[in-house]
Amino acid sequence: MRRLPIYILASTVFFTAACAVHTSKKHKISAIDGDTIFIFERTPGGKDSLGRTFIIIENDTLHTSFIPDPFAHSGPLREEDFEEIAREIDVETAAIKAIVEIETGKTHRGFHTDGKPIINFDLTLFRRAAARRGINLSKYKDSPAFKPVDIRKYGSQQAAQHARLDAAMAIDSIAAIESTFWGLFQIGGFNWKLAGAPNREAFVEKMSKSEYEQLRMFADFMNNTGLLKHLRSKNWAAFARLYNGPAYASRGYHTRMATAYKKYKKQQTAQQQK
Repeated sequence: MRRLPIYILASTVFFTAACAVHTSKKHKISAIDGDTIFIFERTPGGKDSLGRTFIIIENDTLHTSFIPDPFAHSGPLREEDFEEIAREIDVETAAIKAIVEIETGKTHRGFHTDGKPIINFDLTLFRRAAARRGINLSKYKDSPAFKPVDIRKYGSQQAAQHARLDAAMAIDSIAAIESTFWGLFQIGGFNWKLAGAPNREAFVEKMSKSEYEQLRMFADFMNNTGLLKHLRSKNWAAFARLYNGPAYASRGYHTRMATAYKKYKKQQTAQQQK
């Protein structure tokens, strides 16, 4: 599981020039498909002044974003993934699954196609973001970003959404990223820092990598906002007010989340009783 000490594949390019790791105490334990695996003792780290997480390995500071994760995967989320993150942020797996269902549907899909996360491009937000950046959108009135979504032209709702996003990116990437909601949890691009990304580009890259990365970003978002306490207590109205905005009640976000939570809690209880 991910609580094991850090494993490093010798075949991976491992920025030793930037942060040398002493090798006198490393222990060779096995080889997998020709890759030698070493295990290092580590001590807890924290976050630096830029908000990047780090650990200490044999007295060397190592930013964890540079460490290849052998446990990460690109497929659909597994039950153990939900359980892992639920333990980390001290919430129930059923609560996390409830949010996924309400945000992206019962299919629990975080991707439209490989490398293309589920998105919702918000044209109103884009207009506002562009105005704040001093961009005259009248020059781009013929851009596909401003055209109604045409599913027949693109083949699917998500393909059309990505076409609009691509067109908006060509106008201004910052406004486009911040005006789009991303992945399984539909986190707004304007929340890139709260989701644990060092910049907007890294936010998009993580969202486009895997459902597991989307789940980890959700955990960071919960930890960096006041939402975690409401998720723990299952105060769905308070949670939805912050997560979905002031119109949450008229759209029934809180009641739908409560219903979804009860469903997954029931499934979990039935599984445990087997």
